[in-house]
Amino acid sequence: MSVAEPRISTLAFLTPGNYPDDDPAAGLEATLELFEYGERLGFDGAWIRQRHLEHGVGSASVFLAAAAQRTARIELGTAVIPIGYESPFRLAEDLSMADALSKGRLQPGFSAGTPPHAELMGHLVFDGDWRTYDLSYGRIERLIENLRGGYLGDEHAVIHSPGNTQRPRLQPYSPGLVDRIWYGGSSARSVRWAGETGLNLLTGNIVIGDRSDDFATAQLGLIDDYRRRIAPARPARVAVGRVIVPFDSADRTTRERYRQYAASRYERTLAPQGERRVLFAPDLVGTAEEIVERLRADPVLAQVSELRLELPYEFHRGEYEQILHDTVELIAPELGWSPSAPAAAAEGVAVSA
Repeated sequence: MSVAEPRISTLAFLTPGNYPDDDPAAGLEATLELFEYGERLGFDGAWIRQRHLEHGVGSASVFLAAAAQRTARIELGTAVIPIGYESPFRLAEDLSMADALSKGRLQPGFSAGTPPHAELMGHLVFDGDWRTYDLSYGRIERLIENLRGGYLGDEHAVIHSPGNTQRPRLQPYSPGLVDRIWYGGSSARSVRWAGETGLNLLTGNIVIGDRSDDFATAQLGLIDDYRRRIAPARPARVAVGRVIVPFDSADRTTRERYRQYAASRYERTLAPQGERRVLFAPDLVGTAEEIVERLRADPVLAQVSELRLELPYEFHRGEYEQILHDTVELIAPELGWSPSAPAAAAEGVAVSA
């Protein structure tokens, strides 16, 4: 049975935001410059991972507020913010501020459940026993309600500030942000909740094999579950992530390092891992021609129009730029994608620093 070929209309990349422990400013600057570079190439979106206790971005909203000042068009996403460490109201304020600074380009993504490193930092976040706090989907639902910008108190409640009297609400209120919320779903339960709640869906190269040992079969099932539950009138988005590492313009040494990277992660793709039966998609490392062939054969990509390029951890800025360049020039056009701005023209666009 032949598989329909993918037709990608939206192309984004996700970067881990690495930096040296002894010089975080240099690494963060390099990631901001990568966002600028991606915009010049014509990418539709640039996403950052939020990571705690690691040399990565600990506050996605702060980083994206900075990225908003360095870019003009590209969507700015987070994949993902673990909601367990966040105050639903305070985070809503931060995200609304970043969205206002970006002029409505923010695409925040979330996860629920016990967040990473909770045994080490949970008591610091909650100033007590973190196990007694709600870490469930309900925390995201409260964030969403805050982003709706409803007035606080009764109809007579007002606050007074120098030169102003107003009804209290989330400030700044950013209309439309609530419709740009994403959920990183990897299990049947999570994608069903995302669909019923009306969120956009992120599904990457890791899923839970609760119905199949085959990665593609499991991921297709998740997307189908989600689409069955999303309201027909909701223009919900589904973005699929893949680790894609073309090496056409890389030198010989870099090509070999890319091959070693893929080989070190191959064994985990052969069977479900651990009690949760985690399934990993194979990394796509090779020539652009080889990668295009594999993407065209991917039955999941044939069901979506948004592809997110997941950049590996611990690579260097030059390698990230080479991967983005080869993807835009040699891979994405073969899947039906065209840049949001002509690459040649975008090179000449001045972006304020």
